[in-house]
Amino acid sequence: MSTNDTLVKFASVQKTYDGSTLVVRDLNLEIQSGEFLSLLGPSGSGKTTTLMMLAGFESPTAGEIFLKGKPITKTPPHKRNFGMVFQNYALFPHMTIADNVAYPLTVRKMGKSERELKVRQALDMVQMGAMGARYPGQLSGGQQQRIALARALVFDPQLVLMDEPLGALDKQLREHMQLELKELHRKLGLTFVYVTHDQSEALTMSDRVAVFNDGLIQQIDTVTTLYESPVNRFVASFVGDNTVLDAQITVTERGAGGSCKVRLPCGTELQAQDINGAPLNCPVQACIRPERAHISPGSEPAPPNSLRANVNDLIYFGDHLRVRCAVDKQVPTTVKIALSSPNIPQAGDTVWLVLPPEHLRVYA
Repeated sequence: MSTNDTLVKFASVQKTYDGSTLVVRDLNLEIQSGEFLSLLGPSGSGKTTTLMMLAGFESPTAGEIFLKGKPITKTPPHKRNFGMVFQNYALFPHMTIADNVAYPLTVRKMGKSERELKVRQALDMVQMGAMGARYPGQLSGGQQQRIALARALVFDPQLVLMDEPLGALDKQLREHMQLELKELHRKLGLTFVYVTHDQSEALTMSDRVAVFNDGLIQQIDTVTTLYESPVNRFVASFVGDNTVLDAQITVTERGAGGSCKVRLPCGTELQAQDINGAPLNCPVQACIRPERAHISPGSEPAPPNSLRANVNDLIYFGDHLRVRCAVDKQVPTTVKIALSSPNIPQAGDTVWLVLPPEHLRVYA
């Protein structure tokens, strides 16, 4: 992925459908050439509208979209040279697979021999080379999605746009296709822009993820930074699991990003990271990823930065256990522990929840 070659730029883009409610507000986004960028967010957050504006199916109410520095807001979709993959495949049922894939080349009036060569290459690319004579109705959902992808790639687009393309597939096939898409992206070096509401899908495939909520990008970062250092409560709760404790700031360094001390309603005080620069005595939420917390036997002395908890139950997940605990005056908390852990508690045990301060993040 290039680090400084901007392919697409959204500059102060807004979108409203009714003249009053902004679905996308003041969007400033740069998409780098060759990257896999996912637009992640809940329904109604603006991610799909952003993709549709980039594709040319919707027009911005304000602002401008640039492609390689040139405005494309008034450029019709068929002249943008973008491949598009939808969740419902959008294949022509009366046409063979080969004809479906060839369709973008046919409308571009490409010669028959060159067209047939490109169709074969595209079908081979998605491991569907033997299926050219079949019809969409004879294929499974996963096979149809591969054909839709081949059709989006066959004319060598400079950008591939995907709108929840794996949403209709079952879990196992979806996870398999995620890895295939990632590998295909690596081989081709094309720019992929991918819309999803599935956080694990975004984390699995992307170079960067833009998290949308309420028409705004809350955070755009690499998957590691996004998961390990969410900038606000929404990103922390939407991307990955979180154990959340209500608390109050009692000691803090000046400004965001410094260390702080919080007091829980039960009276326990904990060291943490002050992400938003919350003022003293401000009600906050202290969040930690369940795999970053630890459990120590309640019979031992209190470890640093820990609090008392009672084990409600253990849930087996195959590769780990989730321990659900009751903490005084808090909603139930969850800790992930390895099956090989020497300190696996039992339901009813009293334990210490150890919350390392470098992983306990406080949001106002």
